[in-house]
Amino acid sequence: GLIEKELNGTKVKPQSFNAGPSEIEALNGGSLDIGFIGPSPSINGYVKSKGSNLRIISGSASGGVKLVVNPDKIKTLDDLKGKKIATPQKGNTQDVAFLNWISEKGWTVDPESGKGDVSVVRTDNKVTPDAFKQGSIDGAWVPEPTASKLVSDGGSVLLDETALWPDKKFVITNIIVSQKFLKEHPDVVEAVLKGTVKTNEWINANPDKAKASANAKLEADSGKALDAKVLDPAWPSIAITDDPLASTLKTQSEWAVKAKLIEQPDLAGIYDLTLLNKVLKAAGKPEVSDAGLGTK
Repeated sequence: GLIEKELNGTKVKPQSFNAGPSEIEALNGGSLDIGFIGPSPSINGYVKSKGSNLRIISGSASGGVKLVVNPDKIKTLDDLKGKKIATPQKGNTQDVAFLNWISEKGWTVDPESGKGDVSVVRTDNKVTPDAFKQGSIDGAWVPEPTASKLVSDGGSVLLDETALWPDKKFVITNIIVSQKFLKEHPDVVEAVLKGTVKTNEWINANPDKAKASANAKLEADSGKALDAKVLDPAWPSIAITDDPLASTLKTQSEWAVKAKLIEQPDLAGIYDLTLLNKVLKAAGKPEVSDAGLGTK
């Protein structure tokens, strides 16, 4: 679409990954140049490589994470004590946020085993709806569209994570690039960013068309489109943005340290927003901040 148009003949080979860590492996191995990925794997990948493998070059999406529960078992947030709540993966973005929320309540959970005042059950998003229907979990802190799928299966939204953040915004997806590719092909990276900025503008201006387009692509890739009762509530809860919301990534890394999932990371240089801000300025849009974590 718009990205390929900006690339002017440069071939794009799309790849999809089940989770962030495997995407980082592909980037490290040289089989991936640019990718869309969550904040936690971006942090982990950057820190493990001692700051040598990737840069975050743009934002992509904010929000779309909810705590959905069985309303027969859980009516208030205090009722979560003693219950089994799923998150997608140990140390992933939602797992970190939920462990932090538990800690703020004054409750304790072992970050490794997930055992404690609340049982945190790490469960693949594909499996979570069945686990919820069978009653082996009482709820889940999950991204869309899993959250809306649980609601369609009788769950109720007890908390939208957006409510916990200042300005009701937090990063859920970034765009990353391998440092090698950025150094060797800045023109290609700039063209991709021109395409993503135009794409984001089109999505925000045409939400219904964008939703239908995304669902058609999902059906083409997986063989199954999302039901309207899942897609319709999921779509508006995700905000599409060029801003990487860098200060919220910083906060998420602090939460992971507090939960003892990672050591204190050195995130200096994780962002390079030079090309994005060049593209935004040329389009007459406001520039965005790296929260002091940009390349010098």
